[in-house]
Amino acid sequence: MKLQQHEMEELREKLEVEKVNLEEELSSHGRVLNDAGDWEGASIGFEGEESDPNDVADQIEELVTNVPLVEELEARHVDVAEAVEKMDEGVYGLCEECSEPIPLARLMANPAARTCIEHAEEEELV
Repeated sequence: MKLQQHEMEELREKLEVEKVNLEEELSSHGRVLNDAGDWEGASIGFEGEESDPNDVADQIEELVTNVPLVEELEARHVDVAEAVEKMDEGVYGLCEECSEPIPLARLMANPAARTCIEHAEEEELV
């Protein structure tokens, strides 16, 4: 099943919107580490020399929350960026495990899907 042009355009638009939203989320919970676009969780405004122990505790708690959140957001951001690259390369919508087309309904629900439903279920079991 080959995706129609209008379907591809709709999926690309969804991916681009999600990418912008993810970048906004990432910047509100972390900071970019390098030119490769790697992120790390951060406590925004954490100076390390706060005089009030409660402020320091709050900032450490924020950091503990933000690190795993940023890791999850970054992983999704990578999936979205790679899906856009696959579109540009003409290989979008193929399962990374079996190379079969990913059903349109799955792509509409998750435009960054890497696998067909069968292989996605196998990944969850591992």
